[in-house]
This record gives sequence, structure tokens and C-alpha cells, in this order.
Amino acid sequence: VQITAGQFKFSSESGIIFESSEDQKIAQLFHDFLEDKYALNIPVAKNFVKAPKGVIHFSSSAYSGTNPEGYNLTITPGQIDVSGKTAGLFYAFETLIQLFPLEKENVLQIQCAKIVDEPRYKYRGLHLDVGRHMFPVAFIKKYIDVLAQYKLNTFHWHLTEDQGWRIEIKKYPKLTQIGGFRAQTLIGNYNDRMPQWFDNTPYGGFYTQEEIKEVVAYATSKFITVIPEIELPGHSLAALSAYPELACGDNPGPFKAGEKWGVFDDVYCAGKEGTFTFLEDVLTEVIELFPSTYIHIGGDESPKTRWHTCPYCQKRIRDNKLKDEHELQSYFIQRIEKFLNSKGRQIIGWDEILEGGLAPNATVMSWRGTEGGIAAAKQNHDVVMTPQNFVYLDHLQGKSTQEPLAIGGYTPLQEIYSYEPTPSTLTADQQNHIIGVQANVWTEYMETAEKVEYMILPRIFALSEIAWTPALQKNYTDFSETRLPRHLARLDKTNTVYRVPVAIGAKDSTFLGSEFTVLLKSPVEGAKIHYTINGYTPSETDPSYDKPLKITIPQGEKRIFKTLVITPSGKRSAITTTLFNNSMPLASVTNPGQQGGLKYYFVPGEFELTAQIDTAKATEKGVTPQLSLARFRSKARTYGLVFDGYINILEDGVTTFATSSDDGSQIWIDDQLVVDNDQKHMSFEQTGGVNLLKGLHKIKIRYFQAGGSGDFRVYMSQGGKTRTDISPSLLFN
Repeated sequence: VQITAGQFKFSSESGIIFESSEDQKIAQLFHDFLEDKYALNIPVAKNFVKAPKGVIHFSSSAYSGTNPEGYNLTITPGQIDVSGKTAGLFYAFETLIQLFPLEKENVLQIQCAKIVDEPRYKYRGLHLDVGRHMFPVAFIKKYIDVLAQYKLNTFHWHLTEDQGWRIEIKKYPKLTQIGGFRAQTLIGNYNDRMPQWFDNTPYGGFYTQEEIKEVVAYATSKFITVIPEIELPGHSLAALSAYPELACGDNPGPFKAGEKWGVFDDVYCAGKEGTFTFLEDVLTEVIELFPSTYIHIGGDESPKTRWHTCPYCQKRIRDNKLKDEHELQSYFIQRIEKFLNSKGRQIIGWDEILEGGLAPNATVMSWRGTEGGIAAAKQNHDVVMTPQNFVYLDHLQGKSTQEPLAIGGYTPLQEIYSYEPTPSTLTADQQNHIIGVQANVWTEYMETAEKVEYMILPRIFALSEIAWTPALQKNYTDFSETRLPRHLARLDKTNTVYRVPVAIGAKDSTFLGSEFTVLLKSPVEGAKIHYTINGYTPSETDPSYDKPLKITIPQGEKRIFKTLVITPSGKRSAITTTLFNNSMPLASVTNPGQQGGLKYYFVPGEFELTAQIDTAKATEKGVTPQLSLARFRSKARTYGLVFDGYINILEDGVTTFATSSDDGSQIWIDDQLVVDNDQKHMSFEQTGGVNLLKGLHKIKIRYFQAGGSGDFRVYMSQGGKTRTDISPSLLFN
């Protein structure tokens, strides 16, 4: 991008010129944009008798680049030249409309510039699971609009699941009549309580073939390919509820569509010929609806439990001289691939399709990390990188106590932006097999379209950046502080839900000293930052930040600084909390015992705050050198832990501590709260600092697990060094 001098001014005397019929479609889109947004009707023509005052020229022939999705956009005071082949011309149009002001002023004008752009990857995808929760066609189209706006070119439509079959198959009507509906749905997070709660309300629906054709045609008009996913052999409980004979064994079932989330043992039988007849019939109808080269066949999370004991599956293993059930899965996938190849299509599947040997022409989606993608690329298979730690948009964007219900995880905007899809460990030839990147939207906890929007926006902006921008040109500061606020301001003017970032410069942390200058920026153009320094939650009635804020703290006192962002439309950010502390260094203490390790107290029970853990009710206590849950996980589903003793500080100065925990945790040093990561929440990290003199100091760490797998790590750093887990050699009792 090169900014140049001057402005191009639009008026009714301007003209939009096109060359070919394909160019005309994009030119007309631009005309409609000006008319809808700014009530400006600029004529569109191949030629004008009278030269317009300001020309906007759309041309595919003028583009000399080799990338079919690349484009050039040159804006001068007298003319705008828009060039690109097919999709490239459309992307140039999308960039052009992003340059317009949010509000129409007396003169509609845009900055002169020269933009030369092309995508880094040819596959740029966004997924949507409609099996757990489904959404109306109108929203699916809006979803596609967002993909197009940010130049993603693939919509991965996850249409079948344990919890619901969402695509009409005319030969098998019970798939939607029965498999499209579940009797009830889990309430809350899977790990919230045992026994689990359900809503006792039937849920379901499906897309007719006519609706699917409508969506595919709409996506095609936006240069987006729709890839359908028909899960096999696992995640098939809804299909089995309709046609139980497809399961393992004789007279299997009855089954019902899943009412809670997770992985189920009942899957398609790999030993029955009827299974493959059914799937080939289904895929034949799917192929007629979707012109995409790829058909996604799932392949993930398919337990082998039923196959181990199924006489039909075991016979298949023997007859085909297969080694085990993993090779049986490979047989299953390869047989489906052979069928789809015969129809001129290719399979793409999750990285479990590597198990037992990869199908000859398969493309792999690497979701459990990058290892599957690396392995596939080394075998000369194409790969789409979609690792859950970086691009799963069902993960939390902040601390769960301030976020809507989610499955867990923590994938903030910066984490996605930092992701590099092409592993450096691959050779140049192998790297060519990394064809793209995709983010996934699993909807166990997304019941509404508004929730989906909140979870994808603004994180797909970062996805678009890593899919288009060369790694060396990425700049998170420019992205988050310059471009993102402008794009969010546009979103704020539409009927779209998005997560409002916290104020730029605000941190949930602790700072030690007597004088501080707070420098903040609004994350959304036009939004206000409200703050308090008294520890109370800020609102629109509190002062708004408009200049650097100086905070002076008397010795021995502290200030709790909190911020809240409120956008012009009234949307609000999470609250940030910063502790400014002007405390004297804490002196070391004497510990006559000097025995290694901390005392621990294990207290079974249900807790919502760490203060509720009563060590007098401990059922187990002792001394441990490790701050770990390993020895406690199997003892109770819910419990509290207290670690108590001394820590040896090796130098004077500020020591920073942190906990990463699911659920609540706290660190107390010399009876002062240093890290407050309390309350029931999913995995989240909190830091704090304290000024300590060299020597032994009392340490108490409190933690509780409210259900689920649990997560608990404790870190420290001294003297600005890189943080580490607390070394057992520093702990005494």
C-alpha cells in the first residue's frame, strides 16, 4: 500500500466504466454500493459520449499479475483504476469500499493511493457447524457476506453431526424426519455439574435441497466455494437414529440424536456393505448440490469400541488382511475416496484420516496441532492448517467470568494473528503442500446467530491477515491500533454483534511504584473509554479518558484502575483491572524448619471461591515439591487445594507471579494477595507482582476445581528474567 497525494471526489457527473460482461458485474456492485450507502447514482457504461468528471474503471484485461485472486487498485485525483482477474477484481472492489469514510460529508472523497495485493494462500476458509445448532438461510448468507468482505474464499459447511442431520437427502427422508431432531439439549457447560441438566425442549431442523442450492449460488456470486461436510465414520449418531441398521452388530439400536456434546461410541459399521451403499447414495445427492472439488468426509473422533467386538467389522479386517481397526478406518476412508474420485471429486478430512495409512489423493485438515499437517505434507499431500490452539473460534476471547458461555480454551485476537501456517521444518517443496488456513466455528455453545457473530468478530480479521499477508510484513501494532479500530467502527454502524476489545494499553496486571502515566487508545473509532481508580466497576457515568492520565500514589497505598470501552452503538468491552501499588519491600522471614517442599491440603467439595476452602476439612495432607494436580485428579471430581510454606527469593526487587488455572486460584505472599485468579472460570492466566527483599517469604497458593479436566500452573520471574515454573528447590515448609 502506497499513500499518494490528493483525493478522488465522487459526484453525479462521475462515471463507472467496464470492459467485459464479467467486469460489468463488479462495476454494478460498486454502483449499488454508492447508491445504497451514499444515495449517489453514478452511471455505469462501457463507453460514455461525454467524458465523465472522474472515472472509475473496472478492467480484468488490465491486470498483468499471475495470481487469479490478485488485484491492483490505483486512485488518483482524476481516475480510479481497478484491475484483477475474476475473483481478484471482486476483491479489489471490496478493498475500494473499505476506503470510504464512515459518514458522508459535504463532498464524498477518498484518499489517493496505490495498492498491489494478492493472497498468500489459495485456500482461505471459515467453517460453521450447524449440527449442534443450526441457523436460518438469511444468516448463512450474512455469514458468507463477512467471508467475502474479508477476502476468504471457502465456506466449510458442517452439515451432519451426532446431534442433528441438517441436509435433505431425498432417498433417505428419515435422516431429516428423525435424525434432524433431538429430544432435548444440555444446559450450560458440559462440566458445570453432575448429573447434567437438560432443557426438556425438542430441537431441530434442516436445510432443504432448494435452500442449499440458494446458498451455493449466493456464495458463488461472492467468489466463495462451499465445501459440504458429511461426517463418517464417526459423529454419525443422528443418522443411526434414523437408520439403526447402519450400526455394528445384529439388530442394533435403538439410537437417538445426541442430547449432549462429546464423542459417542456408536458409529457407522465398517463391515456391512449396506453402510457403503447408504453413504454412496447420500454423497451422490450431495455432489449434485455442491460443485466444489472437495467433499469433506470428516474422519475425526471415531472410536473403535464397537468395531472391536463387531463380527462384521472383524470379518472385514480378516478378509482384507488388515492389521487392526486403525487400518479398517483407512479402508473405510479409501473406499469413500475411490467413490468420490470416480465422480470427479476429491476428499478432504480431519487429520485422523492419517491413521492406518492416508488415502491416495486426500487433502488433510490438521486440527489437533500442526503435526498431522507436517506428516501429510511430507507424504506429498496437500494440507489446510486449522490447529485448535490458534484458529478455533469457539474458544474464549477473555476470562470466562466476563465472556459468554463457551467450550473453554483461550484464543485472543493476538494469538490468531501470531499464527504462522507454514512450518519452517518442512522443505520448500513440502511447504508448497500447505495450501491454506481455516478457522473453525463449533456451535455447542452458540445457540444464536448473534453469539456466532460475537465469537468470529473481530477474530476473522486476524485470520484474513494471516491468509493474505506475507509473514515478514505482518505488524500487530499497526493491525490492532490503526486498522482494526476503523473496521470495528464500520461494524458498529451495522446490525452486527462483535466483541469490543478492551482499551489499547489497558492491562490486567500489577505495577509497583509511586507515579504512573496511563496511556490508552480507543479500540473502536468513536468509542469512549470510561475509568475508575477506586476499584469500583466503571460505567458511562464515570470519567472518560481523553488525555494521558497521571496517577500519584502515597507510600504504603495502592490504586485499583479499571477501564470500560463503550462504542457509539452502546456495545461494551470487558472490564480491565490494573493494580498500582506503592508498597515498601517486604522483609524476609525466618524459617527454622528449612525442609523442602510445601505443605498441601486436599479438600473434597464444591467451591465457588478459594476462600471457601477449609483446610480443617482436608481428607489428605502432606508435603510436596510439585505444584501440580497430577496426584489429585482421580481423587474427586470437585475439590480444593491449599499449598502452604515458604519461597526463597534470590534477589531484591520485584518478583512477578502468575497462575494459569481452571477454575479459581490465588497466590498470597507474606499474607498479601499478589495474584487474584479467583472464581469459577475456564482456563485463564492472571499475573501480579510484589516488591520483596532477598530471602525466605511466606507463600500460600489456593486453588479449586469445579468439574472438568482442570488446569493449574504457577509461574514466577525475578529481575525481568523470562518466567518459569516455580522450581521445587525454592520451596520450603
